[in-house]
Amino acid sequence: MARLDHVALYTRNLDSLREFYVRYFGAVANDKYVNPRKGFASYFLSFEGDARLEIMEKEAIAEGQGTLGDEWLGLTHLALSVGSREQVDQLTERLRTDGYQVVGEPRTTGDGYYESVVLDPDGNRIEIVA
Repeated sequence: MARLDHVALYTRNLDSLREFYVRYFGAVANDKYVNPRKGFASYFLSFEGDARLEIMEKEAIAEGQGTLGDEWLGLTHLALSVGSREQVDQLTERLRTDGYQVVGEPRTTGDGYYESVVLDPDGNRIEIVA
């Protein structure tokens, strides 16, 4: 059986995206990797357990399709567990207060998750789950 090693996202705001995941979700970032010849830079962000998110920036990368916050074919969201319903509520309010867009208020879903949905600085949907 395979084990998911990491998920990767391109961004135009590498350091801002790194700071978002470090500040609000406790991610640990490795040292920035830079390849000036390719116009490329990246960080691996490690979360509790062995989950990792690679965020990358490249000078010549095509823009995606869709409207900010919408869902479309392909990666639609990242779900990050914060441990409890209270922590979901608290982090959702903290992000709202700090100016991030909440696109799904805290609720219990049909499949039993307690979650909210916020947009990261690039408009990626982040489910905050208990």
